[in-house]
Amino acid sequence: MTENRRERHYTWSDPTAHWSRLGELSGFDYLTAILEGRAPKPPVAIALRLTLAEVAMGRVVYTGQPGEDFANDVGSVQGGWVAALIDAAIGSAVHSALPLGARYTTLELKTNFVRAVAIDGGEMRCTAETLHVGRTTATAKAQVTDADGKLYAHATTTCLILPRE
Repeated sequence: MTENRRERHYTWSDPTAHWSRLGELSGFDYLTAILEGRAPKPPVAIALRLTLAEVAMGRVVYTGQPGEDFANDVGSVQGGWVAALIDAAIGSAVHSALPLGARYTTLELKTNFVRAVAIDGGEMRCTAETLHVGRTTATAKAQVTDADGKLYAHATTTCLILPRE
């Protein structure tokens, strides 16, 4: 059985120093720093092969590269990987609209899966946009598509906005 064994290795930068500076940046500025390589990618993005591809106020695009290391017992990509792609994008859309020092946490994530993601299906793209950003809560929506624009999942979220510490 060892001839069929596969391994995956990855490394990441210690993000704690940059996290301590979150109070100095708006959400948009923080995400722009990640996009431009001036801040490290979050470790979860490296582990799941997610990449922040675009940032605008209230809108972000993440891409993700699934593979057999995220396969479930029936040979397609585990829905949790798709949900993690959505959560990264939809939360970042909210974060991009927050003022200096504010943070967020997800209160609710509602995901609808439209079709299975094949392990060799190529890059997936998640576009997320805010719907409402208030003083204490925010809502947003997201869609996951393939390179041809075919829809695989869509979602909504409610986030709690945490005031500056």
